[in-house]
Amino acid sequence: MNPDDKEYTTTYKVVVNHEEQYSIWPVERENALGWRDAGKSGSKEECLVYIKEVWTDMRPLSLRQQMEQSAR
Repeated sequence: MNPDDKEYTTTYKVVVNHEEQYSIWPVERENALGWRDAGKSGSKEECLVYIKEVWTDMRPLSLRQQMEQSAR
C-alpha cells in the first residue's frame, strides 16, 4: 500500500474550537480539549469543501468580537 493511499481511505471529521477555527481529524481520533465536532464527516476533500463554505472569516472569534466592540 502506498502511504498516500491512507489519505484516500481515511474518513475524516470536521472539528471546531472555541475561537471558531476549523480543522479535520481522522474520525476515530478523540477530540482534544477545546475542540468539538462540527457535524460533518467524510473524505478529506468533502471535509475541506465544507470548511471552505462555513469558515468565511479567518479571524479568531475573540478578535472579531473585539473589533465589533471598537466599532461601536
